[in-house]
Amino acid sequence: MHPRFTSFGTGTRSRRIGAAVAALLAAGAAAAGLLASAAPAAPAASAATAASAASVASAPAAAPSPSPDGIALAAPDAAAVRVPSSPDAWGGPRTGLEPTLSDRVVAYDIAATLDPVRHTVTGRERLTWRNRSGSAVKSVYLHLYMNAFESAGSTFFTERRARDGAFRSGVDIKDAWGHIDLARVAQGGAAVPWTFVHPDNGPATDHTVVRLDLPQAVAPGGSTTLDIDFLTQLPRVVARTGYYGSFHLVAQWFPKIGVLELPGERGATAPRWNVHEFHLNSEFYADFGSYDVKLTVPRDYTVGATGEPQGEPIERDGLRTWHFVQGDVHDFAWSADNRMAQPLVGTWTGTGSPPVRVTVLYPPEFAASAEPALAATQDALTYFSNTLGPYPYKTVTVVIPPYNAEEAGGMEYPTFFTAEAYAKVEPHTVNQYLLDFVTIHEFGHGYFYGLLASNEFEEPVLDEGLNDYWDNRMMRELGQLAYASTPLLRRLGFAPGFPTFDAERAGTPRGDPGDPPGANAWHRLQDIGPVYTRTATVLRDLEARIGKAPMERAFKDYYRRWKFRHPSTADLRETLAEATGQRAIVEDVFARQIYATARIDDRITDLASTEQVPLPGTHIGAGGKRIADTDADVDKRVEAARAAWQKAHPRAREGTGPYPWRTEVTVRRYGARVAQTLVVRFADGSTETAQWDADERWHKFAWTKPARAVSAELDPQRHHYLDVSKLDDTRTLDPNPGATRRWGLEFAAVADYLAALIATL
Repeated sequence: MHPRFTSFGTGTRSRRIGAAVAALLAAGAAAAGLLASAAPAAPAASAATAASAASVASAPAAAPSPSPDGIALAAPDAAAVRVPSSPDAWGGPRTGLEPTLSDRVVAYDIAATLDPVRHTVTGRERLTWRNRSGSAVKSVYLHLYMNAFESAGSTFFTERRARDGAFRSGVDIKDAWGHIDLARVAQGGAAVPWTFVHPDNGPATDHTVVRLDLPQAVAPGGSTTLDIDFLTQLPRVVARTGYYGSFHLVAQWFPKIGVLELPGERGATAPRWNVHEFHLNSEFYADFGSYDVKLTVPRDYTVGATGEPQGEPIERDGLRTWHFVQGDVHDFAWSADNRMAQPLVGTWTGTGSPPVRVTVLYPPEFAASAEPALAATQDALTYFSNTLGPYPYKTVTVVIPPYNAEEAGGMEYPTFFTAEAYAKVEPHTVNQYLLDFVTIHEFGHGYFYGLLASNEFEEPVLDEGLNDYWDNRMMRELGQLAYASTPLLRRLGFAPGFPTFDAERAGTPRGDPGDPPGANAWHRLQDIGPVYTRTATVLRDLEARIGKAPMERAFKDYYRRWKFRHPSTADLRETLAEATGQRAIVEDVFARQIYATARIDDRITDLASTEQVPLPGTHIGAGGKRIADTDADVDKRVEAARAAWQKAHPRAREGTGPYPWRTEVTVRRYGARVAQTLVVRFADGSTETAQWDADERWHKFAWTKPARAVSAELDPQRHHYLDVSKLDDTRTLDPNPGATRRWGLEFAAVADYLAALIATL
């Protein structure tokens, strides 16, 4: 999911214009913030002189009650794990010699029927679960995610009210609520009682987690099968799922078992159930398994789903039953609509991957989005396969939602995702950029959310954060820019584009960061956005320090070690440290910027370059006699020396002469220590470079050279995008109004264009 971009989706003309203007202004701010300037920034407040190091951990929340068999639940405030998993966690690394890609824990056999008038799904589910632990399990837990939308009393809506805002695009559920009802749960023919529980101490009116107390305990290493009849009422599309008109995105729609984690897995020291309530910003975590799903819909409905279709749909009594099967995934979602155009189908092949069928489902009004979405998906298949590891599945299905269903856009499920929707996709416009970026982003989840299967509740940094970094990395490699222009502005000749990492930097809190990327998804002062932007920026800076090739080698190793195994933040840290050979740097970055959030704010506060001419006074001359030099005497000698110099060096550059210059540069540190490079340029074309990596609040560098200094610059290679401002990284000895003049003209041009635009409405 990418929450920052869905607001640019379909909507009224004024809303689309406003979105583009917002992007345009963000573009200017991003670029301006990276431009070197002659003017120094105002000094920060004294409170900013210490680095922020807010810990992920907050006041401990009350632990939920364990199940009747004594197995505890994951803590309500669980967040980024600090202790690496054991080598044999989740069955150990997958070598490729096993009969299945993953160590399958669960199997779902589901038959479901859609009523497109009532917007309900009637389902029968046979759930087979294997107990990996060494203890008998008497109770299991199911997610009933759809109950997040049953009333305003759910955890989801309670958090939404507390934030006094809407989810992503601002769609209101109004009276079209959703829910999931358990009609029957049986184990071996015996009825299974159930109880709603609140693992995160949410409101009693939240019904997104249920505990089943089994008539027959599941023996260590044994399996059990549960037969479940359920009815799901879809809400009006509001958050990742729902309907609008004939369009149905059916996601988080079936009873889904939680994850029993064992000691040595993601920091667990004893068996525990990891099963959180459905929070406003959290997503999902589940065991790998197999899905065999039959979907019955009206005969004129087009269906897209996770997995591989098993032949043509079977038609009977005006209905069609579609059959999909997919192994080694941890979720299943689907869509159905009777307004979809003829599907656009493409193929992709890559080393180590099976041939992949790429299908784009789209409504007629957004036909312009289909080809770009297909191309972006194929490009993403190539890039992610080459830089991380092979894509192991045979299908990818992309769904472009129809008009007024924009909240369904930008969401990911295994082998299946939804993209953005635009009636026009013109080159060098915000529409083109967002369609490409969101398509790449949602496909990328197929790796970080899908194949690596991180716990998005507790460690969203491992999915949204890593994915955002890799998406921007891909766009950088392909030379794709973030464009911030509407079609109209482009026709008027205004179509600025800038590197996408600059957009990430502009969108992340740098001056006053409140939340570590490693915090969980719901306990955040500044909401979920910094998980995306700050993680991408942190990793971009880490790559700048240790090198592109070592970073890519490390992520390939991360994929190889942890695919199909649910890694933790500590597992990522260890992989990067080992594979890059830069443990000290990696551990420092994780300590300061993943588990904590340290402000980076280094500045050049003074640049002075003084010619070392003779000075008045007395000195001992030849014969030991003290001689007095008056101001007039010194001035005459200096003038004569300069004249002789000019005669001998008629083409000498300004700032050079017969006397040396002493240059001093003062740097200040208002945040955490980072390794800085300082480059000073001189009038004769020479440079001096100094390294500043000391844990100190300021430092003065000095050189005596035969030329005057021209400028001084911190971080000339732009390693530190986390720096609060790049404007104070550079000083020139003479005033340079270039930055002010350039951006003043740029924003004046924007104002002119907007005035002309308003006059035409």
